Amino acid sequence: MKTLIKLEEVALVFLSIYLFFALNYVWWWFPVLFFVPDLSMIGYLINLKVGASAYNFIHHKAVSISLYLLGSFTQLPVLQLTGLVMFGHSSFDRALGFQLQQTEKLPQ
Repeated sequence: MKTLIKLEEVALVFLSIYLFFALNYVWWWFPVLFFVPDLSMIGYLINLKVGASAYNFIHHKAVSISLYLLGSFTQLPVLQLTGLVMFGHSSFDRALGFQLQQTEKLPQ
């Protein structure tokens, strides 16, 4: 079952790439921005709880889908791009086995 879930996440990465090409950006923007969501791990320099919360927010698929849809409804391609990059990156992380972080048991 784990393999099937990982394959699904890989398919979602390809979906984000496909939707990216529907936008009016040059192709190299996607790979340049692909790892920008990992900058959310800078929160770990403050403490574990802030780092995990920042990571979870940026890597939450509902946030990325909401940004993409908001960009679609408001005709703001930069929001669509942001949502697609976040969505593709989050799916890529999950395909590699990374999950959202638990914050309940972390020290303040």
